Amino acid sequence: MLRRGFVIFVINLLLIATVVSVWALWRNQPPETELDPAEKGKLQLTTDSLQKLLPRQQALYQRLQQRLQGNPDDHEASLLKALLFFQNDRLDDAILILRDLTKRAPKFQLAHLVYGDLLVARFERLEQLGGTDLLAALDSTRNGREIENLRREAQARLRGYLALLQGQKIPAAFIALDPSIKYALLVDKASNRLYIFRNAGTGLPPQLVDDYYVVLGQKSGNKYRKGDLKTPSGVYFVTGHISDDELPIQYGTGAFPVNYPNAYDRHLEKTGYGIWLHGTDKTLYSRPPRDTEGCVALTNDELLRIGRYIEPGVTPVVISGQVEWISGRQWLDRNIELQSMLEDWRGSWERVDLADYLGSYAADFWSGRYDLDSWKAYKTRVLRWKTSQSISLRGISLFGYPTEGSEGRKMVVATFVQRYRSNNYNGDMQKKLYLVKDQRRCKILYEGR
Repeated sequence: MLRRGFVIFVINLLLIATVVSVWALWRNQPPETELDPAEKGKLQLTTDSLQKLLPRQQALYQRLQQRLQGNPDDHEASLLKALLFFQNDRLDDAILILRDLTKRAPKFQLAHLVYGDLLVARFERLEQLGGTDLLAALDSTRNGREIENLRREAQARLRGYLALLQGQKIPAAFIALDPSIKYALLVDKASNRLYIFRNAGTGLPPQLVDDYYVVLGQKSGNKYRKGDLKTPSGVYFVTGHISDDELPIQYGTGAFPVNYPNAYDRHLEKTGYGIWLHGTDKTLYSRPPRDTEGCVALTNDELLRIGRYIEPGVTPVVISGQVEWISGRQWLDRNIELQSMLEDWRGSWERVDLADYLGSYAADFWSGRYDLDSWKAYKTRVLRWKTSQSISLRGISLFGYPTEGSEGRKMVVATFVQRYRSNNYNGDMQKKLYLVKDQRRCKILYEGR
């Protein structure tokens, strides 16, 4: 009964709290060694213990175990595992996990607070993390703000971690990936989570390989103006890498810039620049969920970890206000529909079927200086001189555009290499199309390099 109120807050909707350092509880402890690997192996729930958990908690435990097997230094997973042990009446083991975690990640303030709270839980009732009488006595305006920031971090971490237990399957952001794209990144602003997906091959949906807590812009919503402190929503690509020694300390161990503003952003006259994936100030472990000027920030260890998945100039980064998850059947239907639309467009262009070809463009089409009327006039003039044409598309990728970034429109970005041969011109080019639904048919909103 001593711990019941705390358990309800922490596990069943699980972390409404978090922390500043509980110095009086841990800073003067004698140095201790990390857990022996054999001891770590014993820190598992038995079959009987697992059966006492709710189905959602069982699923969470299994996912934590998988994460830690793949990456023993997944500090977030260790923290949540300790909380599950606490909920399962294994307080001493939970404290042991957290003691080891705070030794391995000494700057992880949230872990320190939970560790301190579990020590205090032996002697007093806790209603929320960071809610001890000791912290109340130390409270001040600054401390209160720091505690609230850490509570937000705790909520965001758990919300993101639990998101994949809701039965989601495939992100609508990745409909098709060219074989040259080995991995694709997806940021869910609603859950402060970055997902890494592996390209499983032509005709197969991507596979999730990793996910991380991320920090976003101080203001919610989609970015429109320079200095609005918002993180943009859209389909972007990593353009390069900035190394640790080229950056101020607040950006941590490196940065990966993305190409905000993209063509659609510029069409909407959005402003701003310098949107990066980057690390965290080296004096800290992590930051509150909304604390950047618009960038996406990770812990330094995790930024280094995702670097192995990123190829500048190739790797897509889709940033979404809220990720749309779809079934395998929906994913396949969208893939077939869009591939068929591209083939119809290519075929009508190749055989100079002007009515069908120009009918593939939306009423509000644009491309550089062209609108729909001027584009039709231009293409009609060019095609008049064609006696033969051969057009092929290869390396097709299809990305579902986040509706927050597309002004609510159902939009897809298609990228591919276009090989063009004709009686008076030959050329290959990288091409990008923005496709929108127009009277139940996909049409081209934008065409460009």
